[in-house]
Parts: sequence; C-alpha cells; structure tokens
Amino acid sequence: MNQKLNYSMSLAKPDANHLSSVQKIAVLLGMIGLFILVLVLFNTPSSQKTLILTVSLSLITIGTIIFSRDAYLKKMKGIKNDSIWFKSISSRGVLGWLTGIVLTGFYIVLYFFPKYLGLGSNNNENTGLIALFDPLSYLLSGKPASQWFVYGTLYTVAILIFGYKFILKYRHNRYQQLRTISVMFFQLGFAFLIPEFMVRLNESPNYNLPYYDLKSIWPLNYYIFDSWSINGFLSSGTLGLSLLIFGILSIFAISPILTYKFGKRWYCSWVCGCGALAETAGDAFRQLSSKKLVAWKIERWLIHSVLVFSVIMTTAVIYTYLSSDPNKFWLTRKTFLLSVFGFLTVLFITVMVFKRKELGKDARYGAIGYFAIIVSLFLLHYTGTSDQVFFIKSSSLRSVYGLYIGSIFSGVIGTGFYPILGNRVWCRFGCPMAAILGFQQRMFSKFRITTNGGQCISCGNCSTYCEMGIDVRSYAQKGENIVRSSCVGCGICSAVCPRGVLKLENNTIKGRINQNDILLGNNVDLMNLVHD
Repeated sequence: MNQKLNYSMSLAKPDANHLSSVQKIAVLLGMIGLFILVLVLFNTPSSQKTLILTVSLSLITIGTIIFSRDAYLKKMKGIKNDSIWFKSISSRGVLGWLTGIVLTGFYIVLYFFPKYLGLGSNNNENTGLIALFDPLSYLLSGKPASQWFVYGTLYTVAILIFGYKFILKYRHNRYQQLRTISVMFFQLGFAFLIPEFMVRLNESPNYNLPYYDLKSIWPLNYYIFDSWSINGFLSSGTLGLSLLIFGILSIFAISPILTYKFGKRWYCSWVCGCGALAETAGDAFRQLSSKKLVAWKIERWLIHSVLVFSVIMTTAVIYTYLSSDPNKFWLTRKTFLLSVFGFLTVLFITVMVFKRKELGKDARYGAIGYFAIIVSLFLLHYTGTSDQVFFIKSSSLRSVYGLYIGSIFSGVIGTGFYPILGNRVWCRFGCPMAAILGFQQRMFSKFRITTNGGQCISCGNCSTYCEMGIDVRSYAQKGENIVRSSCVGCGICSAVCPRGVLKLENNTIKGRINQNDILLGNNVDLMNLVHD
C-alpha cells in the first residue's frame, strides 16, 4: 500500500481489504502483548511483575496506536468505514465469532471462576494473571489485586487506547472528539483511580467507605442501598454521608435536570463506562445492531422488564433494612412503601394525563409496568419480614439480580457478544438506567435530532451505523425530528451522513415530535386528518 496520503475516492480500491506492512507489524506487537498475559496464566514469576505488566500493556497500547495512525492519518478526513462488511471480524465472519467466543469465555471465568485467573483464597497469595497486577494495586489502594481490579485495569486501558483510535477515525467531527475525551476522562478518573484511592481512606479508623464508582447511578449501582453499603456510608462521617446524599441526588435531581437539557446522551455517550467501551472498543461492531422490527419489540419488553425488576428488588432490599417501629427511625417500612406507591402513582397519572398522546401504544407498556410494581408492593407489605420478601430471602432476590442481570446480561452477553449482536446489546436491551433516561428523554427533554429531508439521498449510512437499531433513514426521508427513547445521542448518524442532513440539537420542547401519520401509515383513521 502506498505510504503517501491517499486521495482516492474509489469504492473498490484493490487494496481496501488488506493490511499494510505497518499495520501488520502493529497487530504483531499487540498479539505479543496479549500472548504475554496468556502465558502468565500458567506461570507467574515471583519477581519482575511490574516489568512484565508494563511491557505487556505497552506492547498492546503501542500496537493499537501505530495501527490507528497508519489506518487513518494517511487518508483524508471524513467517513472511514472502508470494506467493513468485507472484514471477517466486523461482519460476523470466522474472526468475529472467535473473538466473541474468547470474550465470552473470559467474562465467564472472570465472574464465576476467578481461581483460574489466580485469585488467592483463604488468605493465600494471588497467582497467575491476578498476581501480575498486585504491584499496581498496592500502589493505588494498598491492597492486593482482585479479579475486579484486573478487569477494571484492562477495561480502562481498552477505553483509552481504542478511544485514541476513535478520535483519529472521526477527527473530522469535533463532537465525536469531545465526547470520546469525556468518556476517557470519566473512566480513568471517576471509575478507576478515585475508587481505588478511596480504599486507602479505609485504613483510617474513621472511614469504612464501600466501593463507589462516582459516575455509576442507581439502578446501575444497584448495591448502593444494600445494608452493608448504607452502614459503610453512615459510619464514615461527613464524607460518607456526602457520598450517599450525592448518590440520591444523582437519581432524583442531577439526572433529570441534565436529561431535560441535553437528553440521555449526557450520560450514555459522555459519562457511562458501558457506553465508553461500546463506543471505543466496540466501534467496529456498531453496524451489527439489528434494525428489524422484531428486535425493537423485544427491546421494549426486555429493557422495561429489567427496570421493573430493579425497582422491585431495590424496594425489597430497603424494606428489610428498615424497622416497623417508628420510635427507632421515622422512616418505617409502611411509610417507605406508601412513599414509593405515592411517587409512582403521581408519576403515572401525570404522564397519562399530559403525555398519553405522545406515548401512543407505548402507554400500554408503562401501565403494565406500573401495575406490576404496585402489586409487588402489596405483596411485599403482607409477606415481608426482616429477612424475607415474597417468601424468599431478600439476599437471594438481590443475588438473582446481580447474577443474571448484573453479571450475565451486562457482562457476559453485553460485552462478549459485541462481534455478534453489535456494541450496544446491554445498553439497548437490558440497561435499566437507559430505560429511565429514555423515558425522561421522550417525555420532557429538549434534545432531538433534526433532519432536512430535502437533502437526503437515502444512502442508508445513518441507519447502518446506528448502534441502537434505529432506522434513522426513515425519519430523514420524511424530514421528521428523531425523538426516540433508545437514542443515546452518539451522533454517529450525523457524522457519517455525506449530505449534512442530520443535526443534534437542544431546543424548546414544543414541536420536537412532529410525526406525520399519513406518511407513517400506522393505524391511521384518514377521516380524522381531513380539515374543513
């Protein structure tokens, strides 16, 4: 391949699907780095752990940087998805399936069999891969590494190096560069370094802080209201109480205000760690997200079912933590259940009265979810004890949620299936936080994606690269604003549009939803559209 800047606009370059010599060297360096980590699984040297880890991660990082610079800096700025459907790894080919199997296998071992990674048990020292990260863990938190520290380190490194690749790929688009820098910053600082530094505070007798990712909001942070977490916050003085208050305000104040002003993109595309990995390491797989109608139906049922379950689970956990005696604490179990019932009822009635028309058929899903929670509250009141809810142990309910949703869905499937189902499987089908933010975005946010139908040439780039499975082209062809609960505002549809048809905007709420029923043709009574 010619090393000079390539000005060709050909759709079928003879070398479009081949790696250059530099890219082959870069891939080799990265594979050597990964191979070192695999070798360590079988034999961890007692010395030179820091050197080995540094060499391994450095080779992976350098290989990715060299590959990215050669792939994008030798081309003109603009859309760079050359031959993406002809590469095995990004078109569900053999490499794609192998990558998915390896990722899924890693997540299964990480979550359920950490001993095979070398996690020490019964006060034994770590071995294998986990032992390799001990020096770094001692440096940051003063404690030996766990499988979660290893995962957090690799997770952060992946976001940083693939974030750099993403910035080069979309260097023609300032919005993409800014939001990528944002997710890199929040992952490195708020999700990785600060929580590790906070562990050092627990060396003081005045602190017993639980692990807390500052950017993780309930229901993603589903353990924040567990008894051990609450006790840790309350026993850590002003700092612990401040963190608990911040967590509560994030749910009921900070999140709704920011979503009102900017849509759910402020979190899903600028802050969230799951979204950060999807946008950086998972960028090569965004076109694999299904655009079929059946996928949209499954999405709506599944993601809202997870949200209902998370609300019921959290309510049940808090219920068992409270007392029935008002002399011990004013917030009794009965008061708490009535408060939840009142809040949800007011919210449900308000939406039905003022937003029923905008919801359309989706109001049915909301009604089903509301009544499921209310019924659960009554059952909780009559069956709940200090240890049991719905005739089962509350810890078991919490464990079920953590296992099947927090581990299997968000981790094993959500990330392991990138090369098969696309990079936003968890965000689209399972994330309860995305469901809440999507509801807020649909109901009262200023955010929308405006379209200029007269300029649309129906190329389909926008729909192809929408990671949330939205048929963006159908909106663009009709000149309709795009206001969808699932839209994370990544802006890729706008970035890959060759005509500048799509634009992300924050404007007034009035007129943001301008659906044309005649063009859509969905259950329309044409006589209602006839004007005198």
